[in-house]
Amino acid sequence: MMNYGIMNMASIPNIHRYSFVVAMGYLTLCHISRIYIFHYGILTTDFSGPLMIITQKITTLACQLHDGIGRQAEELTAEQNRLAVKTRPSLLEYLSYLLNFMSIIAGPCSNYKDYIAFIEGRHVHMKLLEVNWKQKGYDRLPDPSPTGAVMYKLCITLVSLILFLTLTKNFPMAYIIDNEFLDKTPFLSRLGYLYVVTQAAKPKYYFAWTLADAVNNAAGYGFSGVDERGTFRWDLLSNLNIWNIETATSFKMYIENWNIQTAAWLKRVCYDRAPWYPTALTFILSALWHGIYPGYYFTFLTGILITLAARAVRNSCRHYFLSSVPLKMAYDVITWVVTQLAVCYTVAPFVMLAVEPTIKFYKSMYFHMHILSILVLLVLPIRPQAHSIRKPQNQAMPNSDKSKDK
Repeated sequence: MMNYGIMNMASIPNIHRYSFVVAMGYLTLCHISRIYIFHYGILTTDFSGPLMIITQKITTLACQLHDGIGRQAEELTAEQNRLAVKTRPSLLEYLSYLLNFMSIIAGPCSNYKDYIAFIEGRHVHMKLLEVNWKQKGYDRLPDPSPTGAVMYKLCITLVSLILFLTLTKNFPMAYIIDNEFLDKTPFLSRLGYLYVVTQAAKPKYYFAWTLADAVNNAAGYGFSGVDERGTFRWDLLSNLNIWNIETATSFKMYIENWNIQTAAWLKRVCYDRAPWYPTALTFILSALWHGIYPGYYFTFLTGILITLAARAVRNSCRHYFLSSVPLKMAYDVITWVVTQLAVCYTVAPFVMLAVEPTIKFYKSMYFHMHILSILVLLVLPIRPQAHSIRKPQNQAMPNSDKSKDK
C-alpha cells in the first residue's frame, strides 16, 4: 500500500526511483529476517517467494508508469513505448495485478498492460489483430484454445516431478565437497559429477515454472500470437526454454532462456536504465533480489566475470569458425561443453548458500573458471558495448545490439 501511495503522490520524474527503493528495501529486510528465522533452510512455508514476485510487479508498474506519464514518446525505445502506462491504476486494478491467484505463488511477473488487457477480455483479440487472416483464408478471427499448450506443459511438469523424486534426492550438490569424494576423485571426474548434480538440481525449477505457466494458460492468459508456421503460441509468460537451456552454446544464451520473465524484469528496470556498467549492476540487482545468502553473491559476481570473458571470446574468435560447416560444428560442440561447465561452476554456490562450502568448492576446482576468465579479459580486446538509456524510438530496433551476442 505504501508503494500505491508513492505512485499516486510522488513526483512523476522520481516515481520509479522511490517505488524501487521502497520495494527492494522492504524485500531486503524480509530476506534478512529469513536468515534468522530459517538459518539457511529453505522451508515450504517460506514467504519470500511471493514477495519477490510482488516486488517485480511493483517496480515494473512504476517504471512503465514513469515511461507513460513522465517521458516523451521519442525518448522511449519501441518496447518501452508499447508497454508504457498512461494513467495511474485504481486501487482495485493495482491489487488485482499484484495479488491475482494465477501468479502470487510462483509468478511469473507480467506487464501491467498485458494483464489489464486479459482482465478486460482484449488479450487474445489484440494479438490476433496483428495477423492478416483474410490472406490465410479466414472469414473471421479464429478462436485459439490453450488446451493443447496446457496439456503439453502439464506433461513436462509430470516428467520434471518424476526426475525430481528420483534424481535430485540421489545426487545432492553437497556431495561434491565431501572430503572422501575430493580425496579419491580426480579433477576431470569431479567436473563430470558437477555437471550431473547440476542437472539433477534443475527439475524442481522446471516443475514450478512450467506449472505456473500452465495455470496462466488454463485461465486464458499467456497468448503471444501466431508464429511463421501459423501455430498459435502460448508462451507470453513462459519462464524457460528447456531445449535452448540444454543446448546453449554461450553463457548469454543460457541465462536468456532461464527464468525468462525475471531476466526481462531485470532488463526493463535496470539494464535499460542504468547510466553506466549495466551488466554489472544487473547482476548485482539479481543477487540482491534473490536474497542475502553469500552464495547468491558468489554466483552473480562470478557471472559478471564469465559473461564479460565469454563476450570477449565470441567477438574475437567466432568469425574464424564460420567459413565451413565442420569448423562451425566443432565450434558449437566446444562452446556447448564450456558453457555447460561454466554454468555448473557458477551456480554451485547458489545452491550451497554459505561461504565455507563455496570456498571449499572453489578450491577443489582450483578457481579455474575465475582464472581463465581473468586471463581472457587481459589478453583479448574488449569491444565497448553500445548502451543508451534514452534511445529515440525511431532509431530503436526490436532486436538491439544487446541481443546480438547470442
